[in-house]
Formats: sequence, structure tokens, C-alpha cells
Amino acid sequence: KGVFWLAAAVAGVFLGSSQSAGRAMAGLLVPAHRLAEFFGLWTFAIRLASILGPLSYGLITWATGGNHRVAIAATALFFVLGLWLLRPVDVARGMATARRA
Repeated sequence: KGVFWLAAAVAGVFLGSSQSAGRAMAGLLVPAHRLAEFFGLWTFAIRLASILGPLSYGLITWATGGNHRVAIAATALFFVLGLWLLRPVDVARGMATARRA
């Protein structure tokens, strides 16, 4: 149980900081005249994630017969996949494009 609680605490810390950093980065990459539109989309995406995250954890736990280790591993895999998908994002180029728009 101790390892589970440690993993949950670490995930919580990373979730909070990644959400804050992501929101700040989205603000940098969006043209000023479209900020409200994009932050509305951001809010929708966060709310959707707050539903799909626990749902996927529960479904994986249920599908594996109550194995929380597999669900934690799948959650970690989602984080790694998200990080991998963000590799091609060029923040400097995005900021320059947002300023020109």
C-alpha cells in the first residue's frame, strides 16, 4: 500500500505542475485576439481529462481483476505517451507565429 500511496502522491504533484505549465504554454502559443476561445477549449479538455482519467483507471483495474499496479503502470504510460507526442512542439516558433497573427 505504501508504494501505491507514494505513486499517487508523485502523480498528483506532476499533474498539478504539468497542468499549470501546459496552460501557461497554451497562453504563449495563442494569438492575443483568440485567447478566450482557446482557454475555453482548454477548460473543456481539462474537464474531459478529469472524467476520462479516473474512468480509464477504473476500467483497467476492473479488466485486470482489481490489479491496481497495472492501472498505475497504464497511467504512467499515458504520461510518457503524452510527453512523446509533445516532442515536436517548437515553443519559440509557436510564440513567434502567435505574435504575427
